[in-house]
Amino acid sequence: MTGVPGVPSAEELSALPAAELAVRLAEAYRLIAELTTQAGRLAAQVERLSARVEELERQARKDSSTSSRPPSSDSPYKKNGGDRSLRERGKRRPGKQPGEPGMTMSLVDDPDETINCPPLACRGCGADLAGAPVTAQRRHQVTDIEPAPAPKVTEYVAQAKECAGCEMVTAGELPAHVRARASYGPETCAQAANLAVGHHIPIYRATLVLCQLAGIAVSTGWMAGIRGKAAALVEASGFMDRVQELLKTAAAVHADETPARAAGGTRYVHLACTHYLTCMHTGDRSAEAIDAGGVLPGYQGRDRPRWLRRLRAPDQRPARLVRSPSAARPQGPV
Repeated sequence: MTGVPGVPSAEELSALPAAELAVRLAEAYRLIAELTTQAGRLAAQVERLSARVEELERQARKDSSTSSRPPSSDSPYKKNGGDRSLRERGKRRPGKQPGEPGMTMSLVDDPDETINCPPLACRGCGADLAGAPVTAQRRHQVTDIEPAPAPKVTEYVAQAKECAGCEMVTAGELPAHVRARASYGPETCAQAANLAVGHHIPIYRATLVLCQLAGIAVSTGWMAGIRGKAAALVEASGFMDRVQELLKTAAAVHADETPARAAGGTRYVHLACTHYLTCMHTGDRSAEAIDAGGVLPGYQGRDRPRWLRRLRAPDQRPARLVRSPSAARPQGPV
């Protein structure tokens, strides 16, 4: 007995006539040939699929540091900051470097307050030294921060007067920065913008710092709106137009973009800079959004040297575009 359903045993095959046995043997050879061919096709398919899986896994492991892909294609949740640092490790110790000049505090000639510390009694015999003359002294100074002063409140009273001749009533004009009945002054707005924009302090923490150092308690909503006010003032001043003009004439410009989460979606922060100039704006990865920066007109978003050839106007092309800012030598504004 073979023990396999549908397969005759040796005894059953020996009882068959020679002609029928030959037919069954030929059929068996045919089936074996078909199964061998099918097994070969399946083995070749497995080999192709294995190679495809290996290729896909290799592509999935790629990022901007191991391929020509731009950094903007890297997932913001998988970037390893430690491996992407441009700082050379192990060559410099933290703190002051050998040969650098020291920064020791010096005594000032006119301190705000002087406190004398005379000895009360002789340490030898214990005699009272209250009336004894001073024979030597050594100066020490401590520079410290005073507690936040009370805010200075200035009241502007817009007065109206009636002309004795024509009886016309004329009201006085307030300064340009006085609008609401109660508001914060220009210096408060400037310091708030310095904290939230200049030093990138979170909004709530910026309100705490402003209160602790300046004695002015502002709301988080007011602090959040100071960024828009500062941006409007910078834009109206023409400062960014001048920065864009200088970047266009720079010998080397670093251009890049990075993804950021905003309003439940992904936006891109576009950058064009040198060591001394920086121009940033947000948008998508389209050519129109990149051109909105005003520095690289016609740039197509390709992270390759043919960026230069894709710029529309040859007279507006920077002399050199670089991916890493460390590749550009420091160049000051013209």
